[in-house]
Amino acid sequence: MKKLRIGIILGGMSSEREVSLNSGRNVHDNLDPELYGAVPIFMDAEGRLWVIPWQLISQNTTLDISDHLEGEARRIAYEDLKREIDFAFISLHGKYGDDGCIQGLLELLNIPYTGPGVLASALGMDKHLQQKVLMSEGIDVPRSMVVTAWDWRERREAVQKEILERFSFPFFTKPTREGSSVGVTRVDDPAGLAAGIDAALQWDNAALVEEYLDGIEFSAIVLEDDGEARVLELTEIYPQSAYYTYDDKYMPGRCRKFTPPKNIPRETADRIRESVLRAYHALGFRSYGRIDGFCLKDGRILITDPNSSSGMAPSSFFFEQAASAGLLPGMIISALIRNALAIHRDKKGPL
Repeated sequence: MKKLRIGIILGGMSSEREVSLNSGRNVHDNLDPELYGAVPIFMDAEGRLWVIPWQLISQNTTLDISDHLEGEARRIAYEDLKREIDFAFISLHGKYGDDGCIQGLLELLNIPYTGPGVLASALGMDKHLQQKVLMSEGIDVPRSMVVTAWDWRERREAVQKEILERFSFPFFTKPTREGSSVGVTRVDDPAGLAAGIDAALQWDNAALVEEYLDGIEFSAIVLEDDGEARVLELTEIYPQSAYYTYDDKYMPGRCRKFTPPKNIPRETADRIRESVLRAYHALGFRSYGRIDGFCLKDGRILITDPNSSSGMAPSSFFFEQAASAGLLPGMIISALIRNALAIHRDKKGPL
């Protein structure tokens, strides 16, 4: 039987390219060799695509891989991707990977892929727009305010006054379109406000000011199977830092995670699952997604960060929750591919 050629797209142009490398490497290593042929596709920092040998996947950083591309990899044009692969396993994270860009390219090439489609992926990246959609569906989200680069440049004093009137300390500033806590600042006093907005605007043309939430942070993987979405499990999160920073997410020993939850009561966990599924459907997610949020001390459940993909390093939420559901890494990866193929086979137009 001819094996399906799975293009594992990793690297990329975003601030999360190293996270992408770890995800793609783990997907490659756990792909079922009896069913699939792995084709590692590296996107470099300029957006060019390269078919790389498996030996390069073991390189420590995307920069290390880039140093070897000219001599050891084969560059391909976007339109030639169809000749190389039958299916795309998207391991890109952040801009140009999670936000509908690569999904649009794959739609034009008629290549099926993992994760939601163009619009849902774009919503999954834009924190401001996703909150508007969720609020319209009656799903609780944090209080927030958008500050555009123009407003900050032309109306800084008025914007600062409005923020201080609407939010009590501490609160957070973050780019509207970034992941992995890149550009996030906890603002504890008026002196830190300008630096927080400036840090966020280094990454996007709009910053989001968001209220501080006092409660238990959670993350939930949603997997679609035969058209039915289900929550794999919940993970309860206790970061070492004052908030869930990049290092807390990816450095060993920087975060306590409990899968299944340790301190969230069963009845509350059931309500969280209900909110997670509502958010998944409200944003038009398909295939799979990761929905993060908080269970507050007053009992409210807030959805804070719906993601159209998930990190797939060995210790990620994705594989922790899959293991809790009795699924080995190779099993959950095969399930993702199988279900995505069915979703794309039944779609009418772009996903």
